[in-house]
Amino acid sequence: MEAAGYVTLSRQSGLMREMRIVANNIANAATTGYRQEGLIFSEYVQSAPDQSSLSMSEARVRNTSMDQGGLTQTNGSFDFAIEGDGFFLLETPAGERLTRAGSFSPNADGDLVNPNGHRVLDSGGAPIFVPPDAADISVAADGTISAKGRVLGQIGLVQPVDQLGMIREDGVMFRADGGFEPAEQATVLQGFVEGSNVNAILQVSRMIEIQRAYEMGQSFLDTEDQRIRNAVKTLIK
Repeated sequence: MEAAGYVTLSRQSGLMREMRIVANNIANAATTGYRQEGLIFSEYVQSAPDQSSLSMSEARVRNTSMDQGGLTQTNGSFDFAIEGDGFFLLETPAGERLTRAGSFSPNADGDLVNPNGHRVLDSGGAPIFVPPDAADISVAADGTISAKGRVLGQIGLVQPVDQLGMIREDGVMFRADGGFEPAEQATVLQGFVEGSNVNAILQVSRMIEIQRAYEMGQSFLDTEDQRIRNAVKTLIK
């Protein structure tokens, strides 16, 4: 295969990765707390002794949009949404994780958990306990939970030290290997959940663009393949 074919194949591979990411975005357009993903294309030069350098494309760096998603009012006592930059802190078997999906409820032990059973942590990293007889639950803007005026705890609002270094896990959860710190500017809204920040129309448009670009690249590869076949047939005659 000639240089043009290798360059085109590197581009085709990146387009396939982006297509999978865009399809996943569209599938999660209605997922609470989901953050839209994108793919960053970059150029690198491949070289070897006594050979010409090739300018290749690579698409392996994922970019997560942190734009605020739309808020939906549920009036649920344990449904929370974050306004501003920040995340809820969860305790999972793999360690502490960050999420914007704030649909919680007390479990059988009274711990506040997400739908997967992961405990919600307070500002000090401890689980939040809600007594079985707790009534008139209210949550202040800073995350302080009260029942009939009695403080039960404070929901931890954090932000990663290195936002670009976050790693997505389990759809709406992120791992922050660089650590996290209190989100001073974030506020909590009770009775609301934050929807996905996916712009479905733009994502469908992008999917069409990717498909057309891939088809164009495939057409070029097919033409190159036929040209080489014809050249070989001519030489062996």
